[in-house]
Amino acid sequence: MYTFLILNGPNLGHVGKRQPEIYGSDKIEDIPDLLKKNMGKNADQIKFEFFQANSEGALIDRLEKARKDKIDGIAFNAGAYTHTSLAIADSLAWIDVPCVEVHISNIWARTEDPVRQHSFMGKHCIGVIAGFGILSYVFAVQALFCHVTAD
Repeated sequence: MYTFLILNGPNLGHVGKRQPEIYGSDKIEDIPDLLKKNMGKNADQIKFEFFQANSEGALIDRLEKARKDKIDGIAFNAGAYTHTSLAIADSLAWIDVPCVEVHISNIWARTEDPVRQHSFMGKHCIGVIAGFGILSYVFAVQALFCHVTAD
């Protein structure tokens, strides 16, 4: 059994209601069912934990707990902290838990706000999934599953 953490940062608890023209109308609460439905035969091998926080410190605390709890992988949408938080990047650099950076929108297409095209986290992750709405979480978990079962 593998345990994956789905970690969400600020304002992501309001996906589906907040700026649907950017983030779509699917709700963050839809992710657990979407993951179960799309993991196919591997669904029985995965346990999911979900955590959302608006504060940077709470996200860092949860990353450190993931290391302590020996979580197998993290799908992490840090929201705006992706583009601003050296502290979260520093945490990802040392916790030694495979992480996939997740974005609902395509951050490189966000030309109205170029700061959103940069990630402090990316170099500490095994990959980045962006632009597929909440399906981005499914693709991130599929990538994590392939990564942890490849050894």
